[in-house]
Amino acid sequence: MKKAPNFAPPSADLGAVSTVVAAPTSASLPLSKLAPEAALRRLELTVVRRLDGFLHGDHQGLLPGAGSETNDAREYVPGQDDVRKIDWAVTARTQVPHVRDTIADRELEIWALLDVTPSMNWGTAGVTKRDLGIAAVATIGFLSQRMGDRFGGLVMRPEEIKRLPARSGRTALYGLLRRMLTEPIVPDQARGPFSLAKGIQRLARSEQRRGMRLVVSDFLTPGDFELDPDIPPDWERPMRQLSLRNQVLAVEVVDAREIDFPDVGDLLIRDPETDFSRYVNTSDAAARERMNAATAAQRERIRVALRRAGAAHIQLRTDSDWVHDIARFVLAYRRTASVLHQPPAGVTR
Repeated sequence: MKKAPNFAPPSADLGAVSTVVAAPTSASLPLSKLAPEAALRRLELTVVRRLDGFLHGDHQGLLPGAGSETNDAREYVPGQDDVRKIDWAVTARTQVPHVRDTIADRELEIWALLDVTPSMNWGTAGVTKRDLGIAAVATIGFLSQRMGDRFGGLVMRPEEIKRLPARSGRTALYGLLRRMLTEPIVPDQARGPFSLAKGIQRLARSEQRRGMRLVVSDFLTPGDFELDPDIPPDWERPMRQLSLRNQVLAVEVVDAREIDFPDVGDLLIRDPETDFSRYVNTSDAAARERMNAATAAQRERIRVALRRAGAAHIQLRTDSDWVHDIARFVLAYRRTASVLHQPPAGVTR
């Protein structure tokens, strides 16, 4: 007999589970837990040691930007490496195709767009999607600030977008994270002129210096019930425009129960951003299968749209080890970024 999902809070100090029945009133995790020193050290051991550092000189960055110095040659990976980086001398000598990556010779300016609209307040596994997004910003920020990169942020609410200026240094990054973490919770059904598409447009227009751009969101658009991946969401076009001048990382945050619907009997399903609500008998296996299939199609549409837009994509779940997930992503991304962020044919940066 299948065991029913356990919705009890994982520990006494984690309040995200309460968001299932009521909108949160404050962050579900303190800053010390979102970016603990132990977790950061573990991340550095996992990533930094294997990547031989970060930017500047003998350091490689999280994003392999254009640089004047070349790194050691390595074997060419079909479908991942840019053929223009093939080192023909080494290839001729070894009879195996090799490429050389360039080392960025200047610091980057990194900007993060954080979506804090009502759908981000959901969480059933100890942390809300919003706070998991801040955790992702913290992790990428600490990876970058070690080498003096400037890090800034935009916090997108339905009624306004708040700009947090880009500064360098650990103290400045902690200040930015605290501002994000203490940002007032957006109430359910809050209305305003700003959507994710407009937030990305603001990010592209206001921050002109090239570098890395993070877009942290669940990528759900109120009122968009389309599941066909061939029909682009409204944020795809601005995301594509953002990718033309910058290396873009889309951090998609999801809750476990959005992907695998639980068997908990009759349940009121309510959209926190609209007035839609409906009772669903979650004990009906066929109903759960339909909802899970629709969710899978929705996430596939998001994945396809981000790929078309030329953005790197990582999905973080509230029930997973986000430090480990980001570390694995960085290791893979170092190799594929130069190909992923090539502009469309006929377009130059």
